[in-house]
Amino acid sequence: MIDLERAGEVLERARLAAVDYYRLTGKPLGITGEIGEYLAAKILHLQLADARAPGYDAIDGSGRKIQIKARCIPRDTRLTGQRLGSIRLEHEWDCVMLVLLDQEFRPRTIHELNRTSIAAALAKPGSKARNERGAMAVSQFISLGHEVWRESEGA
Repeated sequence: MIDLERAGEVLERARLAAVDYYRLTGKPLGITGEIGEYLAAKILHLQLADARAPGYDAIDGSGRKIQIKARCIPRDTRLTGQRLGSIRLEHEWDCVMLVLLDQEFRPRTIHELNRTSIAAALAKPGSKARNERGAMAVSQFISLGHEVWRESEGA
């Protein structure tokens, strides 16, 4: 079992380093996925899966296997053209959650889309990226899914 409190302490140091690194170099440090998984688990009270669990990253209180994707999108940036990483249907999972982060890796919203809806969207003809690699546009994911969490207005 992963100690979320301890993981949070380590990830906070990594988050600060990633923000500094991006400001210095203009390049991402590559920790968006780990931060997204941690934040989804903390905010939604999920149990993080072992690192090598095929196809899912967390389990909720009802036993659903959840794949977690994260994208860092600055607040003034449009979602057009933003894509998720590969969603592989051959693995066992029940839904995918998308954690949208701001430029400082702070959570903005979390969206969820079930397996059936994702499979149907990925099977639609027309896009090699979507059909062969399981890549879905962030805007498509949001329009098909539903929001499960949003940051407080004062945050």
